[in-house]
Amino acid sequence: MTKPFVPPDFEAPTSFTGPGFRLEPLGAEHNERDHEAWMSSIDHIRSTPGFGVEEEKGWPEPMSLESNLEDLVMHARHFEERRGFTYSILDGDEVIGCIYIYPSRNPDGDADISNWVTVARAAQDRPIRQALAAWIDDAWPFETPNYFGA
Repeated sequence: MTKPFVPPDFEAPTSFTGPGFRLEPLGAEHNERDHEAWMSSIDHIRSTPGFGVEEEKGWPEPMSLESNLEDLVMHARHFEERRGFTYSILDGDEVIGCIYIYPSRNPDGDADISNWVTVARAAQDRPIRQALAAWIDDAWPFETPNYFGA
């Protein structure tokens, strides 16, 4: 039997507030703001650890608003099924990035954690990543998380 990604009694946080941002689970309600955020920052996101060619990820690639909605619905379903956890990084109502928490593809880790911010927020990339890593270490049940870019 496959070990669950998180323990059955673990309640995934539904919010977090960091310096200059807050998190909420990614969902369909973020579609237009999320689409605008990453579409305006494709090159910057590709230069972010965890999203470049070296990670063999096919994203970000331009996609329609409708395709983005399908992607957001998939991430929300993963959250509900406890298979992965994706959050919008927000400043007020503006989507400024995302964080992805998924089972590790590396046998030495238990979670792969990556995040991106828009090119307009590039100066906040490291402080946000550091705050998110501290939050993961404090609030999540992982023993050996892999942080891309930490």
